[in-house]
Amino acid sequence: MAETDTVAAVRRFNRFYTRAIGVLDKGHLGGPYSLAESRVLYEIASRERVSPKDIIAVTGLDAGYLSRIVKRFEREGLVARARSGDDGRSILLTTTDRGREVYGGLHRRTIAQVEGLIGALSREQQARLIHALGEVQRLLGAPPPAATYGLRPLRVGDVGWVVQRHGVVYAREYGWDERFEAMCARIAGDFVTNFDPQWERSWIAERDGENVGCVFLAKGDETTAKLRLLLVEPSARGLGLGRRLVDECVGFAREAGYETVTLWTQSVLTAARRIYAATGFELVDSWPNRDFGGFDLTSERWDLRL
Repeated sequence: MAETDTVAAVRRFNRFYTRAIGVLDKGHLGGPYSLAESRVLYEIASRERVSPKDIIAVTGLDAGYLSRIVKRFEREGLVARARSGDDGRSILLTTTDRGREVYGGLHRRTIAQVEGLIGALSREQQARLIHALGEVQRLLGAPPPAATYGLRPLRVGDVGWVVQRHGVVYAREYGWDERFEAMCARIAGDFVTNFDPQWERSWIAERDGENVGCVFLAKGDETTAKLRLLLVEPSARGLGLGRRLVDECVGFAREAGYETVTLWTQSVLTAARRIYAATGFELVDSWPNRDFGGFDLTSERWDLRL
């Protein structure tokens, strides 16, 4: 069968892109895992708990091949399995602390790789690239992408958004007044004014051009980092975003050389507390708090030894 111009063009692009992202390399991104293994680790790490059936649905991997990958991850201490509370016949997979650390390194190398590919492009050229990639997906019949998110540093306008959304979300859900918003403004303002890139980072989660979450890691002292201003918009809950933001903070803190990450929260913030506990933080202190409108709150300090 003769090769048409369209077929030739698609094959030419496939050869180019597989070479560009290292699909044919034995170890993806210079690590010990293949591209398929890296993808499976991503699917497990980016969600709080996921079943093998869910991974097969989004990757198309053969069940036997997936089973071998998962067993390798279990042997290496990256993944743990548990029976589903809803169906005792089903299992759910989660990443361990070691697994999240390995995934964090892969994630950062992936971003660096893509940034290397597009780094020389102007804003206009990047916009054209985004449009072209979307057009390829549409023309080849790919289903619309699921609502997902990306992470980026602060840029102009974000500080105001962080403060405003903390004020609105916590007033709506817990009744906290403007004193809480004012405190958030002081924290965010101090972070930007005294920002030290060697020791500090910020992450804004963005979905479809809109901010949906944030977290800051601020320097406390030479050995201690502070996790501040964690927020996930109600519309983005259930995506594992809160855990992802906390993991980013912990991963950077380790790389920076901190010994401890500490945070301040309230006992009523049960979803956030579950994330902290699952990440390895431990409750070390608590005290009464009536600062946000006269409510009988209990403030808590949680620490994570790195």
